[in-house]
Amino acid sequence: MTRIGVISDTHGLLRPEAVAALRGSDLILHAGDVGRPAVLDGLRALAPVHAVRGNVDRGPWAEALPETCEVTIEGVAIHMQHDPAAPVAGLEERGVRAVIAGHTHRPVIEDRNGILYLNPGSAGPRRFSLPIVLAIVDVRDGVLHPRLVELIP
Repeated sequence: MTRIGVISDTHGLLRPEAVAALRGSDLILHAGDVGRPAVLDGLRALAPVHAVRGNVDRGPWAEALPETCEVTIEGVAIHMQHDPAAPVAGLEERGVRAVIAGHTHRPVIEDRNGILYLNPGSAGPRRFSLPIVLAIVDVRDGVLHPRLVELIP
């Protein structure tokens, strides 16, 4: 089994609750709006990190972040981008089984024609009445098992 921590929209804030929830992850995916490089440094202290650039990520450190990335874990291809509304072509042809995106701050776990669409919500400063949340995805025998973890009620 491989445990993937999925976090997004930290906006420069790496909460201790997020660090605790991500401890034990084999890999961490950050779906953008990182906010500052120290967030990625803190996450890298826990596990290897793949991150994409969000709309608030600016400056030389952020330019090094790709707009999209794809990783394969236990034979499962995962596509990640910041904006869930941005078009993604050729998922089936590339064998992608999950699409991860942030941006909306609204957590979502949804199956669309056999592809997992996951928005881990926001682990950064609270916006409106939306939850402070991230996701954990366990990959067992090529099957994705996602769950949301509320950090602050």
